[in-house]
Amino acid sequence: MSAPSAKLMVFVGKEFVCIKISGRANLNSSIDFRTLVNELRRKGFLYFILELSGCVLMDSTFLGVLAGFGLKMRGEGDQSPGTIELSNPNPRIVDLIENLGVLHLFSVTQGPVLLGEAAPGQTVNPCQPTRLELASACKEAHDLLMQINPENVSKFKDVSQFMAEELKRLKGPAER
Repeated sequence: MSAPSAKLMVFVGKEFVCIKISGRANLNSSIDFRTLVNELRRKGFLYFILELSGCVLMDSTFLGVLAGFGLKMRGEGDQSPGTIELSNPNPRIVDLIENLGVLHLFSVTQGPVLLGEAAPGQTVNPCQPTRLELASACKEAHDLLMQINPENVSKFKDVSQFMAEELKRLKGPAER
């Protein structure tokens, strides 16, 4: 049985987005997070504040999705680079991000988040991903963490291999 997913609440301002993450940011919430930030990025937002004071833990899948978004926000093609600010993360989360070698993708701040003219917060309704979507997201996140920092290979190669086998099993013979 999996732990409950983090709750995501989004506040949209004129030039920024603030996403408050509360609880345990895990595999399930990583899919909601990825869908949300990709849509907001497509709408032209370049400044993201992730308010983490209520986020107790991030699992490696969520961290991989977060790192992937960090890479996207550095600018791709003719898109302007963006910024991801991690606001009020607890020391454990900062240590996890640093140990994975991806802290350079973010700025870290402490203190109150001033939302100014942001619209009232809206809770993000969690999606109901299939087992195939979950396995795919998990493998992709761990592969990315290994690609970004070769020191992560020893940590995640077994997870990636297991997820590759799980994906083959879930797709069945017709889709292989």
